[in-house]
Amino acid sequence: MTLFSTTIDFPKDGDEGKITVTFRAPGGGEPRTLEVPLKPDIAGLETMEVVMHRSPTKAYNMGSKYNDWFTKCFGYKVAFAYLGENLRSVLMTSKDTAQSQKQNSWLSSITSSIPLLGSGADDEDKITFQDCAPYLIVTQASLNDVSSRLDGEEMDASKFRPNIILEGTDSEWDEDFWGEIAIGDTKISLVQNCVRCQSINIDYATGKQGATESGKVFKKLQKDRRVDAGHKYSPVFGRYGFLTRDNTGTSIAVGDEVTVTKRNQERTKFDWPGLCTT
Repeated sequence: MTLFSTTIDFPKDGDEGKITVTFRAPGGGEPRTLEVPLKPDIAGLETMEVVMHRSPTKAYNMGSKYNDWFTKCFGYKVAFAYLGENLRSVLMTSKDTAQSQKQNSWLSSITSSIPLLGSGADDEDKITFQDCAPYLIVTQASLNDVSSRLDGEEMDASKFRPNIILEGTDSEWDEDFWGEIAIGDTKISLVQNCVRCQSINIDYATGKQGATESGKVFKKLQKDRRVDAGHKYSPVFGRYGFLTRDNTGTSIAVGDEVTVTKRNQERTKFDWPGLCTT
């Protein structure tokens, strides 16, 4: 997947907008591109079930034009799915305090799809095709700490796939204990740690494990970042977050001031069934 990149053309002047997907095969050659409408016409599309981390949802099969293109790029059969109005259930604890873990637990079209805490019909939290949450918050201080472990290299932040990178924190890993942040009038509830897999070792140019120090970053982080009792074999980097329910229509921008509005006394425990280890 690291060999794919995307650009978005937002709707304007009667144009409904599109996503352009570009595939660059290892070793060079001409890039392949595919244009996907931001809001496809679902009339006549077959529905399919997609299950991610035990959380199922309905989706629309985009058909042979898209399926064949991705199949050729990947080298095995692929179905390209459009989520549409469908959502998935959040199976981990997604409330805004550590105490809750004791319980079981395109612009307008894009923003209307961003899950809010308690936004489901029965107050159940919902997400789209994200792994576990719509937001992932990391800090530059912690990213710098990772880079310090790589002799002569700087860690590529995009390998951690954050939505938001925050600068100016007092120390690295302070975010482990954050329960909520406010970016201006926008509040994001930070509910779980993001436990990492070996995808952070991948060299984006080759699609394979990196041959330099950055290709060993997972193992390096395992030494002291296995700090989540719910996933004891994997290192933690970043916090999963949800917009709180009173934030519909707010906006954030690069350079906004951020305040930590809630702190937890202890680290949260990852508890997504099938992903957690305890």
